Amino acid sequence: MARARKTQVSLVDTPYYHCVSRCVRRSFLCGKDPLTGKCFEHRRGWVEQRLLFLAKVFAIDICAYAVMSNHTHVVLHVDKTQAEAWSDEEVITRWHRVCKGNYLSNAWIDETRRSQMDKAQLLAVERIAEDWRKRLYDISWFMRLLNEPIARQANKEDGCTGRFWEGRFKSQALLDEAALVACMAYVDLNPVRAGMAKTPETSAHTSIKRRVKAAKSSCQPKTLLPFVGNPRANMPKGLLFVFTDYLLLVDETGRAIRDGKKGYISENALNIVSRIGLSDENWLELARHLEQNFSGAIGKEYLLREYHQHIGQQRTSGLSTCRRLLNAA
Repeated sequence: MARARKTQVSLVDTPYYHCVSRCVRRSFLCGKDPLTGKCFEHRRGWVEQRLLFLAKVFAIDICAYAVMSNHTHVVLHVDKTQAEAWSDEEVITRWHRVCKGNYLSNAWIDETRRSQMDKAQLLAVERIAEDWRKRLYDISWFMRLLNEPIARQANKEDGCTGRFWEGRFKSQALLDEAALVACMAYVDLNPVRAGMAKTPETSAHTSIKRRVKAAKSSCQPKTLLPFVGNPRANMPKGLLFVFTDYLLLVDETGRAIRDGKKGYISENALNIVSRIGLSDENWLELARHLEQNFSGAIGKEYLLREYHQHIGQQRTSGLSTCRRLLNAA
């Protein structure tokens, strides 16, 4: 039986999650219809644009994404602390960027109308703001507000009604550094594995293409969670890896996947792999087949056990794969 989404998210264990949404009617919705020859590739741009917009509104950062022909991958970082620090005014203003709000919130945001509100109305607005604050760091609301507008836009273009996406998106908790960086590379290399691109930097509608483009100007894209280097005192917010190390690792992993190399990555690209304690073979196995190996949470054995205990599951799934691929970390 499928579990409620809220029971799969445990911010006590990790703020990082891999989410996948798939189309119901297959590739012609986002790619090319093999029957009519009509191309719908422009819809991938819709998804990417909406995704990056929502990252500016929510207290949720994007670590990696890939918009494929019939599904979308995204690795998210939930920043609950950021949302809790927002004032009620900022919460309401942000929520109004994605939804219309209601009579009370629209009245409250107007200073003239706010001065005319009674105590009961003001208290009601406080309760509304608190509810919206929680939504603004909720993965389910993020994915809902990503997928619903795309579905309506696609159905309007097709002149039809019905589902565009499957009813539920897949969610995987990423419990440690090895799980996080392996999942990011897996997502970034989706087009290379699928034969849609020869190199990561030519992969359309992906985070790696955006990062490589920014790197050519000696910077990082503002729309994505930045790399801030290896762990040290007074760390800023960001991914705890060296930016250039990650780009080199993804590039060489992509070459190995494309050229069919079974287990070779150069010494120059092994900084991250060595730090997280994986062998070349295990790294390439994760980069190629992460979803096939892990259907649920990803992480070392003791972290998996703690995570399943926190979400109320007696059985810890994925232990054998975890021991085979990650326990050396």
